[in-house]
Amino acid sequence: MNNENTRTIKPNTKYKHFKGKEYLVLHMAKHSETLEDMVVYQALYGEYGIWVRPLDMFLEKIERDGKSVNRFEEIVE
Repeated sequence: MNNENTRTIKPNTKYKHFKGKEYLVLHMAKHSETLEDMVVYQALYGEYGIWVRPLDMFLEKIERDGKSVNRFEEIVE
């Protein structure tokens, strides 16, 4: 899924989820069994939970209200 995607993930950078919440990418990691690239990120709201998502899924486009949008978009400050 990441074949055509030229975006890269930058640790210590904020990203906005397509549903509107903001997150901070903490690290890149590898899955211990599959060696799949993973993104470790923290919610910037609520209890500030820490999450892990496959890189391809983090970078993928999803369909929202009939439009193709990035699941996560870098916040440029």
